[in-house]
Amino acid sequence: MLGVVLTVVAVAACVISSIFVFSAQGYLPATKSFDPTWWSTLGFFTGIAAAVMLCWRHKWPELVLGIALVPPLCFRSDALAALVALAALAARRRDSLLWIGSALVYVATAWALFGDANRHPDVTVAGQIVGKQFSAVQLMGTLTVAVVMTAVPLTVGVVRGMQDTLAIREAKEEELRAEMTRRAERTRIAREMHDVLGHRLSLLSLQAGALEVSKGPATTEAAKTVRTTARQSLEDLRQVIGVLRDGQGFGENGENGTHPEPPQPTLADIPELVANARRAGLGVNVTILLDDAGGAPVLLGTTAYRIVQESMTNILKHAPGAAAEVSVRGGPGNGLTVEVVNPLPATPTAGKPPGGGTGLTGIGERVTLIGGNVSTGPTEERTFAVRAWLPWGHH
Repeated sequence: MLGVVLTVVAVAACVISSIFVFSAQGYLPATKSFDPTWWSTLGFFTGIAAAVMLCWRHKWPELVLGIALVPPLCFRSDALAALVALAALAARRRDSLLWIGSALVYVATAWALFGDANRHPDVTVAGQIVGKQFSAVQLMGTLTVAVVMTAVPLTVGVVRGMQDTLAIREAKEEELRAEMTRRAERTRIAREMHDVLGHRLSLLSLQAGALEVSKGPATTEAAKTVRTTARQSLEDLRQVIGVLRDGQGFGENGENGTHPEPPQPTLADIPELVANARRAGLGVNVTILLDDAGGAPVLLGTTAYRIVQESMTNILKHAPGAAAEVSVRGGPGNGLTVEVVNPLPATPTAGKPPGGGTGLTGIGERVTLIGGNVSTGPTEERTFAVRAWLPWGHH
């Protein structure tokens, strides 16, 4: 809206200025009458056309400036339209064309002022400003006033262009930040999918193998575990696919973003995780010694849960039948130590499962995110150990 108002004001000012110049050109002091020549009349209509063309100065600044230079250079008419067009050109360009245009506008302005001052100095503004006709003082005054008149729109245009460039840069940076946020969210989703589905599907695979060789009540219990795990995995998969399809974050998967995000696992959920692993046939000894477990930060609890989950998933994949020692110890001020240790298999598992190593990388990312440290790998005692320390500050 402000741009429209400024354009209307600029066009109106140029039209009025052209009328005054046309009147001065056709004024005859001797007879105090108005008798314009055809040349001054042509210059007047050219000036009106240049004023109207200012409506498109931001779209075609070079063309508009070229048209606006015609009245002052060819007809010694008004240069106001050229000054306005120069501001638009300065906002768009910073190359040699701008400086050439500025020089032409300066010449046109000085030429128009000089002609106006020497036409009828008693009735023209320029004549009152720059002094006596055809004098050195008048020449210096004309050149000085032309410098000021050219510098003002040039400066305004350059500043406006810098502001526009900065606004565009900020918009691009904001778009880049949004894109990075989306990518980070999708990375988080992929990690969650690996951690959750990888663990449950490993249990599912182990139980399916048990069904092939077992009979009796154990078969029924294994089938129940398979069915429950499969249902949970499908629910998780549906949530993940919904997020990836709609481009929404967790907790925004409803029509209006009203469906709450499923609660993240905490330290209190680790015993249930271990129980599920035992039902899947993994021998697990667990030691949990915590001070104020209920007051642990959510992110701390979720990270510890994922460490234990991913560690047991790797045991099921690479050392099936091995026993695991799980230890979770700590409290506020001392930090939280999570250890999962299992014997190395007698013979290495054939091949590398799809996505192998991604889970351990995810553990490292999670631990680093909250300022902790983690080590994973075989030990001298022929065991594989995952040891992590997580900061747990005071309330």
